[in-house]
Amino acid sequence: MPIRPRPWLMLAVMVFGQASTTVVVATPAFLIPYFTQERGMGLAAAGLLAGMPNLGLVLALFLWGALADRVGERRVLIIGLSLSVVAVALSMLAGDGFWLGAAFVLGGAMTACINNTSGRLITGWFPVGRRGFVMGIRQTCQPLGMAVAAVAVPPIAAGAGVVAALGFGGILLLVSLIACVCAVVDSPAAETSGGSGATGGELPAIGNPYRGSATLVRIHAVSMLLVVPQFALSTFGLVWFTVGFGWSALAAGSLVAVSQFAGAAGRIAVGLWSDRVRSRLRPLLQVAVIGVVVLLLAAAFGWAGWAVPAAVAYVIASCVSVADNGLAFTAVAETAGRGWAGRALGIQNTGQFLAAAAVGPLVGGLIALVGVPASLALIALAPAIAVPLVPRDARVARAPKAPVGAR
Repeated sequence: MPIRPRPWLMLAVMVFGQASTTVVVATPAFLIPYFTQERGMGLAAAGLLAGMPNLGLVLALFLWGALADRVGERRVLIIGLSLSVVAVALSMLAGDGFWLGAAFVLGGAMTACINNTSGRLITGWFPVGRRGFVMGIRQTCQPLGMAVAAVAVPPIAAGAGVVAALGFGGILLLVSLIACVCAVVDSPAAETSGGSGATGGELPAIGNPYRGSATLVRIHAVSMLLVVPQFALSTFGLVWFTVGFGWSALAAGSLVAVSQFAGAAGRIAVGLWSDRVRSRLRPLLQVAVIGVVVLLLAAAFGWAGWAVPAAVAYVIASCVSVADNGLAFTAVAETAGRGWAGRALGIQNTGQFLAAAAVGPLVGGLIALVGVPASLALIALAPAIAVPLVPRDARVARAPKAPVGAR
């Protein structure tokens, strides 16, 4: 019996699924203390293991996107999540060292099935005038998944061991798989809007959208630049307030958590804003400009030694630094069109992950040389460079008719 398409239910399933894969990818990082203390691994080796899922993600994102373009979202999600469950099971059976690392790489590669596919599915089932809002909701999955992993994984590892902590993510994946089988329907065969959201022009529905236009390349470049402040703030915020201002780890950690939840809410608000103004790229431009301002403010308060204003500026800057994600993601899918959405989103995500991977060592070294305030001022160069790269666009065209169940 055919499944009745329910776009809002599919959105909920995608948020849960993406949050579940985030838990799986993040779990090894939260297990570093147990790898070092209980299994006798060195910190460098444990850190290397923690990075293996992200390596798998980067290697597989484009391939999953290309497969979604060819066979549709439903099959990709069912196959990918099934293999993800298998990969988690292998990590639970693996010993230390090579085989555990290989299982983590495999797990990251298999969980990558949902990153681009969920965006392709959502943009296909929702009308243009609502996509910014729903993609903003979809983009909350990463902070939600990180929050769940931070709250659940260490206590499970402490009480039941590392294997049980790894299994927690596997259970979430299994639930996601069942939900996809029950709820996901391939997006309509009609064009998802080849260009209606990014430039307002009529880009071709079939064919390579990278030929004859630099719009997608510019969006990818802007997103990579805007990832720099996002990961710099989330990675080094705790260090700044504990070392720079003498806050307790609990107080600084609470501030970082607040900034994550504020960022999740900000993604939804900015997505709704883009629907109202019928543009993805004009709000993206404004977010980049605001990012420069708030980073410079945070740097100034840091230089002045004003802890509370610095904390407020940090939360605002963290919120602004993630606000672009949904905008760019939606713009890429709409510009690429249905035939190329999966591959274009794969390129988008791959570029962002590569840029994020460089942030840790580069910004860490910069902070060691000049301190946090000066580093924030220098990091403001990234959104400043992004500003002239944002493509200019007309307003988003209105969809003539919403897909069944999307209203």
